[in-house]
Amino acid sequence: MKRLWLLFSQTVTVLVALVFVVATLKPQWLDRRPTFASIVPVFEAPANPSADLTPGSLRVAARLAAAAVVSINTSQSAANNPNLEDPWFRFFYGERGSSQPQTGLGSGVIVSPDGYILTNNHVIEEADEIQVTLYDGRTTAAQVIGTDPETDLAVLKINFTNLPAITWGNSEQIAIGDGVLAIGNPFGVGQTVTSGIISALGRTQLGINTFENFIQTDAAINPGNSGGALVDVSGHLVGINTAIYSRSGGSMGIGFAIPTSTARQVLEAIVRDGEVVRGWIGVEPQDLTAELAEGFGLNPQAGVIITGVLQNSPAANAGLRPGDVVTAVGGAKVTTVSELLSAVAALPPGKPSTLSVNRKDDQLNLKVVPGQRQIERNSRPR
Repeated sequence: MKRLWLLFSQTVTVLVALVFVVATLKPQWLDRRPTFASIVPVFEAPANPSADLTPGSLRVAARLAAAAVVSINTSQSAANNPNLEDPWFRFFYGERGSSQPQTGLGSGVIVSPDGYILTNNHVIEEADEIQVTLYDGRTTAAQVIGTDPETDLAVLKINFTNLPAITWGNSEQIAIGDGVLAIGNPFGVGQTVTSGIISALGRTQLGINTFENFIQTDAAINPGNSGGALVDVSGHLVGINTAIYSRSGGSMGIGFAIPTSTARQVLEAIVRDGEVVRGWIGVEPQDLTAELAEGFGLNPQAGVIITGVLQNSPAANAGLRPGDVVTAVGGAKVTTVSELLSAVAALPPGKPSTLSVNRKDDQLNLKVVPGQRQIERNSRPR
C-alpha cells in the first residue's frame, strides 16, 4: 500500500511539473476559448481580383495597362563654350562658362511585343542617350525609329521580345464623363496611377502642337507623365499624355492627351516609312468671322477664309485667291482653320484633289495638286 501511494504521488508530481512547463512555454495549448476566426470566418482575397471587385475599383484596368508603361530617362552631352579656348576668359570665369549635361524624365507605352514604344517627341528631342526602364525593373537603351514634332509623337525601339503590349482602345468612342486612368512616372518617383474623367474632347488652338485634337482630363498629369498612357476603365489605350495647364508647374486638373486616332496613324507611318508625309498647298487661312466677312464684302457663311496665297504654291497654281472661302477639301467639309489644316495634311502629295470654294456669289471647284509639307519649327505653314 505504501508503495502504491508513493507511485501515485510521484505521478501527480510529474503531471503538475508538466502542466507548469506547458503553461510557461505554450500557454495557448491550454486556452480552449473560441477564437474570432471560429466565430466569424475570415475569407482570403480571391486569387483573381476581377472575380470579386470592390464597387468602383479600377484595379483591373490599372493591372492590365501598367505592365506596358515604361519610364524613359534621357541625357544630353554638355555643349562646350567656345570662349573656354580664351585664356583670359578662363582666368576671370574659370570653368563656369561650360554647360552641364542635361537629363530628362518621361514615360512611354509599349505598343508591340517586338519592342516598339510610343512617347512624346519632346521627351526624347535632342537626347544623345535614351534609357528605358520596364515595369519589371529591366533597363535597356532605346533607338529612335522616327519622330513627328507637329503632333509631338515619337517612336522608339528596344531589343526585347515578348513584351506586354498595351491593348488599343478607340478614342472616337469615348465621351465626356467617361472614367480614365493616367499612368506614368511623375517627377521620377516611380510608376504612378491617377484617375479622373474625360473633361472635354477635340481641344484645339492651345498653341501646344501644330496639329491639335486633344482629349482633356482631370486625371493628375505631372512632369514625367509625358508620353505615358491614358486608358479607359477596361485598361485600353485611348490617349498619350502630353501636356498640362498649370500656373505652378504641377497638376491643376487640366491635362491633355493625344487621342489614339492620331497616335496610331503617326505610329504606322513612322514604322512603315520612317516619317509622316503630309500634304501642303501654301495658304494663310483664318476663321471666317463676321468682321472679316464684312471687310471682304462676303455674306456670313460656313468655311475658312484665305487671307494669303504663297506665290507659285499648289494653291496659287490651282487659282485660289485671297478672299476665297474654302468650304471643303477633297469632299470633307471644313469650318475652322484646324479642320482645314488637318484636311490638307491628309491629302497625298502629288495626287490631284478638289477644293470647294465660295468666291463672292460664285461656287467653284478648284483642282489642286498638293506638295509635301516640310516641317518648319516655330511656324505653322498650311
